[in-house]
Amino acid sequence: MAASGRKKNRLYGIILAGGVGSRFWPLSRATAPKQLLQVAGSESLLRSTIKRLSPLVPPQRISIVTNPRQAEITRTHLTNGGKGSSPGFIIEPAGRNTAPAIGLAAMKLAEKDPDAVMAVLPADHLIKDGPAFCRTLEAASVVASDGHLVTFGIVPSAPETGYGYIKASPRAFRNVGGLKVRKVRRFVEKPDIERARRYLDEGGYYWNSGIFVWKASVILEEMKRHLPSLYESLALIGRGDEFESAYSRVEPVSIDYGILEKAENVVVIEAAFPWSDMGSWSSLKDVFEPDGDGNIIRGRVVDIGSKGSFIIGSDRVVATIGLRDMIIVDTPDATLVCPKDRTQDVREIVGVLKDKGYIEHEVHVTVERPWGAYTVLESGDRYKLKKIRVEPGRRLSLQMHRRRSEHWIVISGRARVQRGEETVELGQNQSTYIPKGVKHRLENPSKNTPLEIIEVQNGDYLEEDDIVRFDDDYDRR
Repeated sequence: MAASGRKKNRLYGIILAGGVGSRFWPLSRATAPKQLLQVAGSESLLRSTIKRLSPLVPPQRISIVTNPRQAEITRTHLTNGGKGSSPGFIIEPAGRNTAPAIGLAAMKLAEKDPDAVMAVLPADHLIKDGPAFCRTLEAASVVASDGHLVTFGIVPSAPETGYGYIKASPRAFRNVGGLKVRKVRRFVEKPDIERARRYLDEGGYYWNSGIFVWKASVILEEMKRHLPSLYESLALIGRGDEFESAYSRVEPVSIDYGILEKAENVVVIEAAFPWSDMGSWSSLKDVFEPDGDGNIIRGRVVDIGSKGSFIIGSDRVVATIGLRDMIIVDTPDATLVCPKDRTQDVREIVGVLKDKGYIEHEVHVTVERPWGAYTVLESGDRYKLKKIRVEPGRRLSLQMHRRRSEHWIVISGRARVQRGEETVELGQNQSTYIPKGVKHRLENPSKNTPLEIIEVQNGDYLEEDDIVRFDDDYDRR
């Protein structure tokens, strides 16, 4: 698509993956963010995003922008506990919205490749037509190479109030690969239903997809012009604590509000593919075909006479009768019940859970780890029971607890236990005791069989941050 004789700029993928997706609670949690969920098939939304880029952008030119905690969770997810490869990571010292995150990525890219073109994508979008996405991305990269800030516009199919809108010029100023490129007249915040209907009637409006393509050098120039304090903070990259302190103080601002609403070289390319931002439970209508009564039902659900409802079950049976336009999402430790027209308010529930100190906003009963997983079976005053699964050939960190002791009982497989200066092997029904303050490590020496143990913790503090690590195969602190 590039003009003959023109240098073809190298395309990089920047995936924004620092959020939790709290509107997808109770499935999404701080330790299991929405982009890592298998919401729409056998792959997580993040894996699908990386795969979608792969025809044009190889893994070594893809970076995931996130925070330190999410980086560990995401790397574990992508590498299957260290046995696979993943894209690179750009770690934000603190979450400060999309403009700082994109600016940080642009600064790092520009240092490496002054002519880099960066495609910026959220990690949690659903796009079913990969080839059409790639055609649009390739066309956008051509336009971006000429110095434009390109955003992907989705042709509205309904008066949607959950998306921002883009008002475009009526005439295309360019056609690339059969795709129309128009200048952006203005960005519009999420409208009420009446304005959304008016936008559809008037025409010339697109949904703002949140997918952008531009040269790293161009977006940095715009930041220098419109967000000078942010640019000055980004210029401190490489100065350690000075940069981290400055970045943590920058104003949280979106790329739309901070740059795109003010810049003069913003264009929109019409995205010719089906798209959903998977913003809330109402997005399931873009993933699954409803039954004859308009219901979407998954899992162990028994329903009589409901209509227009989403009902998601898990291990236990969920029985529903005569629901109308409701959402039920059941997990082992939490259940959401709300009307379909209140799905945007689910994030407020998460805030209340956090304020009350309920751990259900943060973790699931079963928590994935690079070595396997653990499930909390029961907890009470000064005790906690866990079922721990260690995958073949993997081991936990060499660690110590200051405020709890542990008793391990093998229920299947074989365990190799380092306890202080001794190492012992345990089989089924055998056990060992780890006193408080003693270095220890649990390992599965088998190459084929998972190890499962029951762990009984006792102490005055039983949370996961009471871990002092001395050695770790997964470079955790």
